[in-house]
Amino acid sequence: MASNYTGLGIQLMTTGEKAGLWGGYTNTNWEIMEQTAGGYLSLAITSTPTTLAVADGTSGDTNQVAHRIIEFTGSIGEATVVTIPLDVQTFYIIKNSSSGAYTVQFKYVTGSGGSVTWSATDKGTKILYATANDVTNPDIVDTGFMTALVDDTTPQLGGNLDVNGNTITSVSDGNIALSPNGTGEVVIGSGSAAADITTSGTHDLILDTNAGTNSGTITITDGANGHITLAPNGTGEVQAVDAADATGAVKIAGLETIFVPAQAMFGTTTNGADAQAIETTATRPEMKVLDFDPSTIEYAQFSIAMPKSWNLGTITFQAFWSPSSTDTGDMLLGLQGVGVANDATSDVTFDAAVDVTDTAGGAVEDVMVSPVSGNVTVKGVAADTYTYFQVARNATSGSDDFTGDVRLLGIKIFYTTNAANDA
Repeated sequence: MASNYTGLGIQLMTTGEKAGLWGGYTNTNWEIMEQTAGGYLSLAITSTPTTLAVADGTSGDTNQVAHRIIEFTGSIGEATVVTIPLDVQTFYIIKNSSSGAYTVQFKYVTGSGGSVTWSATDKGTKILYATANDVTNPDIVDTGFMTALVDDTTPQLGGNLDVNGNTITSVSDGNIALSPNGTGEVVIGSGSAAADITTSGTHDLILDTNAGTNSGTITITDGANGHITLAPNGTGEVQAVDAADATGAVKIAGLETIFVPAQAMFGTTTNGADAQAIETTATRPEMKVLDFDPSTIEYAQFSIAMPKSWNLGTITFQAFWSPSSTDTGDMLLGLQGVGVANDATSDVTFDAAVDVTDTAGGAVEDVMVSPVSGNVTVKGVAADTYTYFQVARNATSGSDDFTGDVRLLGIKIFYTTNAANDA
């Protein structure tokens, strides 16, 4: 009587058959069973349906259905199908590594039984089994093992998950606690790119301490002497909320101003500008000014202690002034400064003056605001210096052709800070 074969090609010899040859056939059967236990097959599939071949009594790649692990390779240009014979009963670990965004269906060669399909974008691994549970319409079933492992959105953590000594803890109120081992840190990102912490949807991201019940400190650190940058989206502001729940923009180091009115200045002992009070109309604004002559260089001074947050760099200024007559023309007004440190003499020279030019286009009692000057260097400045400033009209310059007195209302100084406050 001739041998029979299983669906996976294992030879079943009858009594008295293959006398003297059992050893060779048995070894082949063992090889087939080894394939079914853990054999790997790389199978290039195409757009044409592929049937896994059965080679009865043969081991190796020619007996394709007997391999436990199969990897689909090759390129497909449309949806394709891979089939197995109706009597195959086993389980497979199959990875779809084919190129091309098309579905791959794994099914029995005929019949309407269940099948397993990789979607057009699914290049993953599935564990499935062929049941041979019906003569004509058997089912192939996806265990869903890898899908459940990857796609389970509600995994249950009954206790602590230990990860190399670090713990992920689920507590009764639904929080997830990340607890580094010892003095370790909770680290996100790969180290080779920026890392994001975001919310799912348009919701606030809240960082608090002790679940928000007691005040603590949230510290953001960088490398030694590094900067921390808070960058709003678009034209938004960096804002903070104080203890009274008032919200306001966080002050950022940068350009600041100080306005010094003429009342805080004085004409110098030598060639000093004249202090005047100009009454516009009774009980209306009265102009306290310093008058600078059109033909003689006259001076005024003021002194201030510059803010500690000043970066000690150059400054610029604007002159607020009023013409004493309706005559048109340009006036030139200059500013120069010098700093004096603690326990140092005030008998020092000013640095060079920088002039700003403005046109007297207005009438008497009009307020004129000059352009912003060029950079003014203040000599000898350091932290906590006392700074003297001197204002002068460059009346003898050929560029100053305004024939009336320049009535100075005040000087606005622009300076740059490099600290958020004067601490």
